Amino acid sequence: AIEVDYKSLSDKVRNLNKAEQEELLNLEQERIKELTAQLESIAPNMKAIERLEEVEKRLGQTNDEFEGAKKLARGAISEFKEVKDKRIKRFIKAYDHISKQIDIIYKDLTGGAGAAYLTLDNMEEPYLHGVTYNPIPPNKPFGDIENLSGGEKSVAALALLFALHSYKPAPFFVLDEIDAALDPTNVNRVANYIKKRSATMQFILISLKDRCYEKADGLVGVCINGMEDCSDVFTFDLTQYPSS
Repeated sequence: AIEVDYKSLSDKVRNLNKAEQEELLNLEQERIKELTAQLESIAPNMKAIERLEEVEKRLGQTNDEFEGAKKLARGAISEFKEVKDKRIKRFIKAYDHISKQIDIIYKDLTGGAGAAYLTLDNMEEPYLHGVTYNPIPPNKPFGDIENLSGGEKSVAALALLFALHSYKPAPFFVLDEIDAALDPTNVNRVANYIKKRSATMQFILISLKDRCYEKADGLVGVCINGMEDCSDVFTFDLTQYPSS
């Protein structure tokens, strides 16, 4: 049989009558209910651990993706820098050659008295900005190319054209009335320059100036045939005649 030990109860509780005992019992039961409710409200949510594990897993995946993206970005930056460096190197190589040649060629076309300069507008990324061209004709001050006469602009343009061509030469040139705005002296200088260059390449020059004809190896003439309503072509080999 179970024996209940009431010794742990205080004298006050042991001396309660039946009604007082029931009231105290009800109070204690209410207290137990409140404590039970509190325990349930603060009880750990076991699903939270599962959610935490899922979040940690997603975080790990995100970190891996982030590291992969950073690696790809570093690779792209490295490749971009490599391409940029090559682009600058190639541009500067061409620019240095053309910049040097344009002054030499311009002097040839102006009787040795002129000068021509190229200037980069942006040294860090020169291919993104302009290149300033300043030809200085004989006996004229440094100035803007727009202030030159038509003939002076033609000589400056030819110097630039020949300088560009000197970097990666083509086998032949086709020039259409480049001497139209030139006076006889400049026509002669341009013709002499072309004659000198013709040793290494061919020139096809459309011209109406006899000073150009004189320097040619051959002439091709085109005229209207009124009888047959068509064009006639005539050729004349000048290599069989000694140059004057």
